[in-house]
Amino acid sequence: MEFNRTEIEGVLVFRGKRFFDHRGFFSELYKENLFLEKSVPKFVQDNLSESSRGVIRGLHWQEHPFGQGKLVTCLSGSILDVAVDVRHNSISFGKHVAVKLTADEPMSLWVPTGFAHGFQALEDNTRVFYKVTDYWNKEAERSLNPLDSELDISWPIEDYLISDKDLAAPKLNQLAF
Repeated sequence: MEFNRTEIEGVLVFRGKRFFDHRGFFSELYKENLFLEKSVPKFVQDNLSESSRGVIRGLHWQEHPFGQGKLVTCLSGSILDVAVDVRHNSISFGKHVAVKLTADEPMSLWVPTGFAHGFQALEDNTRVFYKVTDYWNKEAERSLNPLDSELDISWPIEDYLISDKDLAAPKLNQLAF
């Protein structure tokens, strides 16, 4: 498994290998000892979502002490996966990492706590699987408007579908700390 850093400290891209034969392929998506070596904490829950082409989900995170790290993998279709630094005192506050994840490549994005996470489905029937390091906590949940121009996220599909909740989320300059 290959571990690659991104332009923002803490956000990592994991690339696995696929082993093919006449039956199909095999790939390891997660191996605890390798992830622990990279300071990725243990996971407590697995989540799965399915989205149609153009759907934007996010940007979401949970506040301390319920912060969730997320290991995101695309199982079918493809996504533009985005992590935005919302750590108040960070030198990269408000900056983001965007990575295309596809079902065709065994690749995952590690989104640590302190980052808002979201994605846009690039195909119909896109399934996204993600492991999280803490349980969902309604009181700790926060959202950031994914269409905030200050974030400068280039969502590839302009004809998007987004929830009313995400559309009404605050912009970066409206976050309260």
